[in-house]
Amino acid sequence: MANAVRFWAEGNRRVFADTSYFFALLHPRDSDHSKALEISEAVARDRLAVYTTWEVVIETVTLLRYRASYESARMFLQEVAPELIIVYPLVAEREAAMQFFLRRARDLKLSLCDAISFVIVSTRLHRAPCLTFDADFAALGLTVVRR
Repeated sequence: MANAVRFWAEGNRRVFADTSYFFALLHPRDSDHSKALEISEAVARDRLAVYTTWEVVIETVTLLRYRASYESARMFLQEVAPELIIVYPLVAEREAAMQFFLRRARDLKLSLCDAISFVIVSTRLHRAPCLTFDADFAALGLTVVRR
């Protein structure tokens, strides 16, 4: 990766990973697979802490099982998930996510999982860069890693 760039700020060596990133990383036929591999290499090289939510874990396993294979879902649970810092939303964060969903999902194609991710990233993670191929994250004003 000769042209690699840092996508994290000094002092904030953490990123948030979304379902679309994990799916692309583990499903070779995904159109963003090579980009996800590059990002994954940069994350490992720079020793960044990768955060996600329990809801993203559930969504990722389900998507991998239904659209890829059992083996991909197993690999995620046994090899990827143990390396993640999983955030479990507090009751107040879940409530905020539901209210956010009700306000914004009419105009944007958001899932409740996306709304929870937004609340966690914009509060607890201090707007950490997001590893995602979901355009809604950028539309919400979050920093999205692009390769």
